Amino acid sequence: MKVETDMIESTNKVNLLGYSPKKLEAFFESIGEKPFRATQVLKWIHQFGASSFDEMTNISKVLREKLSAVAEIREPEVQVQNISKDGTRKWVIKLDGGSAVEAVLIPDNGRATLCVSSQIGCSLDCSFCSTGKQGFNRNLSAAEIIGQVRVAIRSFGPFDPSGDRRVTNVVLMGMGEPLMNFDNVVDAIHLMMEDNAYGLSKRRVTLSTAGVVPQLDKLREVTDVSLAISLHAPTNELRDQLVPINKRYPIDELVAACNRYMDSLNDKRVVTVEYTMIAGVNDHPSQAKQLVKVLKRLPCKLNLIPFNPFPNSDYQRPSEDAIQAFKMVMVRAGIITTVRRTRGDDVDAACGQLVGQVMDRTRRSEKYIPLKDETAVQIQKHSR
Repeated sequence: MKVETDMIESTNKVNLLGYSPKKLEAFFESIGEKPFRATQVLKWIHQFGASSFDEMTNISKVLREKLSAVAEIREPEVQVQNISKDGTRKWVIKLDGGSAVEAVLIPDNGRATLCVSSQIGCSLDCSFCSTGKQGFNRNLSAAEIIGQVRVAIRSFGPFDPSGDRRVTNVVLMGMGEPLMNFDNVVDAIHLMMEDNAYGLSKRRVTLSTAGVVPQLDKLREVTDVSLAISLHAPTNELRDQLVPINKRYPIDELVAACNRYMDSLNDKRVVTVEYTMIAGVNDHPSQAKQLVKVLKRLPCKLNLIPFNPFPNSDYQRPSEDAIQAFKMVMVRAGIITTVRRTRGDDVDAACGQLVGQVMDRTRRSEKYIPLKDETAVQIQKHSR
């Protein structure tokens, strides 16, 4: 296997934090060492939280010095940590180049679900998501993605591989579209699910996509991670407005790709369908009936997400009556439906509120104008 960086001749040390088991084996071969060293180092980095090779006491001093000369273990820097009144934790994580991303840990009845980012900003531009309005800077490296897991674990104190699992679930639902950063996301997923690293089961790691169909087909060839899709509309007309990538990969193509992915699994998992409910846009019972027709073609459960307001958005959260009426249509149709409780909104950690600090290469953030006037009229036109 090709190693991404020339380990010996480069003036920069390679960061082993994001190296998957196979890449780490290739790294050791490239410096003339046995591949089994990869397992030792994986455990030290991801189970014991080692930040330097000097901590690795079952590795010879000679090898530790050799590793220190060409490599490092460097996790992202925490710029800000906020803890919500409900226990939700949010980190603003500073990255090389001056930008920052956000990660959120949500505790819930013995579970602790970490929402991680995969891009600085987002290369898509969903109209209801604060992240998309910040524009896009770059993809995160695998080290920057897995580093968010380390930050969350470390926030509770020193690593303890024999103690209770501090992060029980990981969802790639933070800033960015994971499938637009395919290789780095897959490496990070492999580490999350690796027994010698974080050891999370395939049911406890979930990748959420807005529907990049070719990459979704590619995903089933390399992993069996759980799947969520950001649908948010029952028709192509409305979804074109809310989730612009739908113009390239419409609902029928996305549903077919999801079915292909689920058929490739050797168990009976279902797709989680995420549906952000926006008052007067996609929350009418008639739209719920349209959504039933879509979801009947897919083994799934539905997660209704009441819209969380953010600056420069004219969208509103639906009333509780509207949410429950929509849910009842789905339940009566036999579709398992839950309503996501808003968590961490007092620290802007709720779904759709993550913004980070994006040095926008696309200049989208300069052009953004709140949806109103003619654009709002177009969305209202397609919402009934």
